Amino acid sequence: MRRSIATVSMSGTLRQKLEAIAAARFDAIELFENDFINFNGSAPELRAMATDLGLGIDLYQPLRDFEGMPDELFRRNLDRAERKFDVMQALGAPLMLVCSNTSPQSLNDPERAAAQLHELAERAARRNLRIGFEALAWGRWVKLYAQAWRIVERANHPHLGLILDSFHTLSLGDDPAGIQDIPGERIFFVQMADAPLLAMDVLQWARHHRNFPGQGQFDLENFFEKTLLSGYDGNLSLEIFNDVFRETPNRRTAVDAMRSLLYLESQVRRRLEHLRDGADQGVAGDALRGLAKSTLNRIELFDPPDSLPLDGIAFLEFGVDDAAAVALGALLEQLGFARAGRHRSKAVTLYRQGGIHLIVNAQPGSDARARFDQQGPSVCALGLGTSDPARAANRASALLSARYDSPRGPNELRLPAIVAPGGTVVHFVPGAAGDVGGLQADFVPEVPGASRPDAPAACGLQAIDHIAMGLANDQFDTWMLFCRAVLGLQPGESLELADPFGLIRSCGLANAGRSVRVVLNVSLSQRTRTARQVSATGRSGASVHHIALRCDDIFAAMTRLRANGVRFVPISGNYYDDLLARLDLDEPLVRRMQALDILYDRSATGEYFHAYTEAFADRFFFEIVQRSDYDGYGAVNAPARMASQEQGARP
Repeated sequence: MRRSIATVSMSGTLRQKLEAIAAARFDAIELFENDFINFNGSAPELRAMATDLGLGIDLYQPLRDFEGMPDELFRRNLDRAERKFDVMQALGAPLMLVCSNTSPQSLNDPERAAAQLHELAERAARRNLRIGFEALAWGRWVKLYAQAWRIVERANHPHLGLILDSFHTLSLGDDPAGIQDIPGERIFFVQMADAPLLAMDVLQWARHHRNFPGQGQFDLENFFEKTLLSGYDGNLSLEIFNDVFRETPNRRTAVDAMRSLLYLESQVRRRLEHLRDGADQGVAGDALRGLAKSTLNRIELFDPPDSLPLDGIAFLEFGVDDAAAVALGALLEQLGFARAGRHRSKAVTLYRQGGIHLIVNAQPGSDARARFDQQGPSVCALGLGTSDPARAANRASALLSARYDSPRGPNELRLPAIVAPGGTVVHFVPGAAGDVGGLQADFVPEVPGASRPDAPAACGLQAIDHIAMGLANDQFDTWMLFCRAVLGLQPGESLELADPFGLIRSCGLANAGRSVRVVLNVSLSQRTRTARQVSATGRSGASVHHIALRCDDIFAAMTRLRANGVRFVPISGNYYDDLLARLDLDEPLVRRMQALDILYDRSATGEYFHAYTEAFADRFFFEIVQRSDYDGYGAVNAPARMASQEQGARP
């Protein structure tokens, strides 16, 4: 299938858009009419530019308010269309998109609409062009693909076909199952768009909030599967209207766009393979298996290495300078971490507690040091446990993640690694997250207590529960797609959290086993703490702003941590009075939480206790958590935490 994208989906001038699209290895574009109208050049010059970049111009769009018009207006529309045909021929664009009429002058007359589209197709045929009719979700009379198909079918012209757009179908809650019954050769073009589920006017939703497959909440896999089962084998294209994309660097947008199509193809390929190999009984099951088999034989869908199960966050690495290394090391020891070793050849120290491994990297000239120079103390890398690191890295590379190779000394461990959006390095570590013996081979072990006989003892912290990313507004969708496509995580509920100075959009993602959890946070205001931390990251626009460490007994852990001198965010006493009013909790338990500044939430199945340290260098902080059959992140308590952080420590 030819992979294409509408020029309206990208920022920049038309030349810049085409260069970014070509660099991401698309086959073709949909040329949005306004982009051509504002282009400082002729149609032949644009055609030559696209050809030089290896791009086809596969669709010219849109022709609006055409069908179902009174006769006089219809004749004017035909004249307008002929002028557009002139442009299309000069561009070498074979197909025009006609979207369903929104004009108040249009008539609710499907027979008239079919006849007028037949006449348009006849004129297009004389020039060897084709017409694709698309149902707009806000069309005056035609909103659903089935309505558009009935008109196309009634018009009965070989140069007239259907254009499908996932947004127009799924935003209305329409069932795509019927697409499978439309003859594939009568579907001329397919446009894919995802979107968050929003309760708003569909036109405003469409114009401002579409995004790429894997970045929203639509079931695009089902939509695309039904389209392929119809016999369709034309373009797989993207048409995205999004305010953030219009200001995002277009090279990154183009890579996200291609990654989203590759991910969608690979997911649907697996669905079709499942259908082909399924054990459904009866005539219907046999027919479906046959369709799936013929589809897989007919179309080459992207087939990366399968996603491997991840087994936890094996380590986090901090980029620091010498002074920050000392300060962070002291905090980690207060948190109960022991110095487990020093790197054989670099200024790098390994800290360990339970199954948690934290690396403090102050090596001059290293990428970690460069990260520190850019944004201060920060998480520059993380390790993810998996049974086959090379395969995990190969899948990530196939899905357009850049490889990363760090300088290594003699006999030092080599871990396959990639670069995540914003520059964070992700290493794939063999084995379980808490068992990283290979990693420790790079370090000279320290005898417990030898360097610091008075170092605090462990505090019962067992594993990294989750990390939370603070993101610039234009990084949220990029990270959502990266987590889903590359890491195989699935999103939970998207929430808006109240900071004293604005709203925070937050969404948690996790793998099936819940051993890897990542929370994405973006500030809708420039005044929040999250926004200030993101601004400190410079151009990357992404950083880990808090690290949650899990324990089995938070009351014991907090008692030890406080005795070690760890400072926690103080929580208002009013919060605990409200807990007693809202929830059926024993007052002695609540008062124990209050004494230790522990927050609480519960679900239908379990409980969540958590507390937050003060920020280190105003860059990141730690969360101490205890979860029991609870799958969230204590979002209900975020306003209390954020308000307390802004109010500062008790006098």
